[in-house]
Amino acid sequence: MAFLRNSNRSRGERCLLGKNLILQSPRMADFEQWRELRQQSEAFLRPFEPSWAADELTRKSFRKRVEYYQQRQKNGNSYAFFLKSRPAGQLLGGLTLSNVRYGVIGSGALGYWIGMPYARKGHMSEAIGILLPFAFKTLGLHRLEAACLTHNIASVALLQKTGFVREGLARKYLRIDGEWQDHLLFALLAEDYARSRNY
Repeated sequence: MAFLRNSNRSRGERCLLGKNLILQSPRMADFEQWRELRQQSEAFLRPFEPSWAADELTRKSFRKRVEYYQQRQKNGNSYAFFLKSRPAGQLLGGLTLSNVRYGVIGSGALGYWIGMPYARKGHMSEAIGILLPFAFKTLGLHRLEAACLTHNIASVALLQKTGFVREGLARKYLRIDGEWQDHLLFALLAEDYARSRNY
């Protein structure tokens, strides 16, 4: 079972621990592993992501990314994590709980990516399983939303496996790989998750 701790309170870093994975806030120390994995997986990832900037894999760009993540987490409206293997600490991918809103809506949006060498090996399923208690119990959210391209069969299977329910189709929802593309919309409610976990 996952548990949460603050690994560096001054920067708001968080670490969620699972059986085989660590979900850890991105740090500058991750740059070399991140760049290598993203570079190695570029052809695999590009069709499913917004267009990469010309300086996408530079240290300067990564620093801006980390600073952005830290600021958003400090504000409480987004939480970014890198997936790392336990105990080796090998970077496998990332996931983000973004657009976190409290009050009467109590929701957040799930996004994720996995490096090509680690795809379809159950890592992201475990990572989402680690993140869910943080979203529903620690943050007290009521609803998580996720969207994926209509032709992304692996992502559809992942969301269904982790309890998300398909709710509809959003036309031209996100600009992916340079084009506005349709997405399938999924959601998971706190009560559905609670029933599945018997708590």
